[in-house]
Amino acid sequence: MKKEFNLEKAYYLFLLIRKSEEKIIELYDSDKIKSPVHLSIGQESVSVGTNLAFSKDEVIFSNYRGHAHYIAREANLDKMWAELYGKSRGTARGKGGSMHLNDWSKKFMPTSAIVATAVPQAVGYAYALKYKKEKGVVVCYHGDGATDEGVYWESLNFASLHNLPIIFICENNKYAIYTHQDRRAVNDPISERAKAFGINTRKVLSSSTKDIYNATVDCLNDIENRSVPQLLECMTLRWKDHVGVGDARDLNYRDEYEIDEAIKNDDLLDLEKKLPVKIVDSIKSKVNREIDNAVKFAEDSNFPSKKEIYDNVYG
Repeated sequence: MKKEFNLEKAYYLFLLIRKSEEKIIELYDSDKIKSPVHLSIGQESVSVGTNLAFSKDEVIFSNYRGHAHYIAREANLDKMWAELYGKSRGTARGKGGSMHLNDWSKKFMPTSAIVATAVPQAVGYAYALKYKKEKGVVVCYHGDGATDEGVYWESLNFASLHNLPIIFICENNKYAIYTHQDRRAVNDPISERAKAFGINTRKVLSSSTKDIYNATVDCLNDIENRSVPQLLECMTLRWKDHVGVGDARDLNYRDEYEIDEAIKNDDLLDLEKKLPVKIVDSIKSKVNREIDNAVKFAEDSNFPSKKEIYDNVYG
């Protein structure tokens, strides 16, 4: 049964992601944050829309651009910030940084800095669920750059061959670092190609959180009713640089008009307009308080001791 789109929660999660990453930008030059960061400002609607459709039971595989997925899953914000600070109370005891977040209490699997690594891992988990005859759905977030890896298509083929309970969610920003999709592949290189592997595909062209939510619900229903793996391709536009806290326009690789239009059509503003002012003000206060508390948690935490430098590190 389809649950109703929760506008209030959508605005809260969207704002929490946006303000968290704006806080990262504010603090980045201070060197308090001990790792590179990959921001999602401009594409938060994907994380929010999908997570509003999920239950607590889906297993989430993300990637190095994982802040938004992690926060939308309502994973532990204090531990995320402690990890950014390289502190021992972080999600990886301060050893992983921004690109290595995890929270198994929310079924959020550890992220990796290597492009497309989570794709075969997610497929393996989905295969294990089916092999053990256990219920559940696996979710795998990835960017359009990951689809340039051979393992991506091998994974889709395997998922289709075994009718695995998995949703691949592609955040298509059109650029793999600074190279446009049209220079990397021809025609419609993701959704149309995935159909050839027997994957059921949907493409969301708008930046509407609700549109993405509805498409995700349809994917979940398809898995439940037909046991067919799904690809949800969400066309999006990231305002910031590939890595770091600079603007996408700084290196002149993207049309400034595109960026201006994306900012003008920011779905956060649309969500805010649909809510009473009193609720908006309350959510803004809550978000600011939660971020301030998380940053304080990170600053008050200790760095890991030298004696554990090799603990839980494998090569």
